Amino acid sequence: MHDIPLAALFGALFLLFLLSAFFSGSETALMALNRYRMRHKAQQGHLGAQLAARLLERPDRLIGLILLGNNFVNILITQIATFIGWRLFGDPGIAIATGLLTLALLIFAETAPKTVAALHSERIAYPAAWIYTGLLRVLWPVVYVINLLANGVLRLLGIHIDDRQRAALTADELRSVVTEAGALIPAKHQRMLINLLDLERTTVEDIMIPRNEIVALDLDEDWNDVLEQILSGSFTRLPVIEGELDRVLGFVHMRDILPLAHRESFTPEDLRQVVTPPYFIPEGTALNRQLINFQKQKQRIGLVVDEYGDIEGLVTLEDLLEEIVGEFTSDSPTMGDEVLRQPDGSVVVDGGIHLRELNRALGLKLPVDGPKTLSGLIVEHLEDIPEAVASVRIDGVVMDIIQIKNNTVRTVRIPPPWSPGQGDDS
Repeated sequence: MHDIPLAALFGALFLLFLLSAFFSGSETALMALNRYRMRHKAQQGHLGAQLAARLLERPDRLIGLILLGNNFVNILITQIATFIGWRLFGDPGIAIATGLLTLALLIFAETAPKTVAALHSERIAYPAAWIYTGLLRVLWPVVYVINLLANGVLRLLGIHIDDRQRAALTADELRSVVTEAGALIPAKHQRMLINLLDLERTTVEDIMIPRNEIVALDLDEDWNDVLEQILSGSFTRLPVIEGELDRVLGFVHMRDILPLAHRESFTPEDLRQVVTPPYFIPEGTALNRQLINFQKQKQRIGLVVDEYGDIEGLVTLEDLLEEIVGEFTSDSPTMGDEVLRQPDGSVVVDGGIHLRELNRALGLKLPVDGPKTLSGLIVEHLEDIPEAVASVRIDGVVMDIIQIKNNTVRTVRIPPPWSPGQGDDS
């Protein structure tokens, strides 16, 4: 070895540094791969992604192979660098070579290649997967023995490699992925995906029409009034009751009764013939579950009942779908019937509006884990039924109570700006 020219030794050292950088960088690149993007590319036929996915199915084998190559190369680098130092400077050269080698390995064989690999993992990982697949076939006996001994040590410590879990995203993590997708997913589609994930957090009480706002056909009323309600109504489906809402007979579709309503012989008995049985929804049902239930039961409308069987409200399939895609009707200057924009920039709001709907309409963050309506939120906050005219501030949002009726807040004015941080608590 004394006869080998220094130029050849330096050339070999340079090549070994490149190999060490390859092993270090490719390890980081393979471990930093986005698993979901890799699986997608593999399914699309990308060979590099397919090989990388196959290698990562057994990370113990891959790590064993990489460390085998890296350690072998680093040992050779140490030997050659030490010999070069000795030939150039004698015994002090060994210490000099050790110091310079430590710095060079740290910079050129570890930090720099790993940083590049972390920033460009796919560019490095997929070509490297081809090389490692071939090396694994050649060095399989050695890798097998190494893994056998390493896994044996892990078992003694109570760690079993078969206990590894496949990477999976929780709903919150998936929500973060969708939010950070940026321009890759259109903003409207992002909102729809987020709304879909939020269905499991929302119950039917959050979107139902409250009991006191349900419009129904009452067969105990004067028949002429019922006919007028049928002919002038704007709803597609209506509950049919006898005297009170808890005595519900079922639902009726306007297309079934309008042809009958124009007949002179149309009677309450004819109406009863087209009534379909009522569909009841237990309170607390999550919207994602109710969406499936609507599909299974082939229903589009249902009555929400509490644990005692009393009717609390009404939910339609349209209301549920609007939680995902937004309002079906086009936006108008009034922002909807329950939120009216005023010339001075303020808005007048119906006290019965759902807090979730109000938050979406004005971009607010009023709490939705308690009362479901604005009226209920104000009454709970004040712990009393307020008197008009009064003002209240909840979570930074100032509200002027304009009208009280039947012990509920009927109309509220929200002055600009709508966003939190205005005024002081009342």
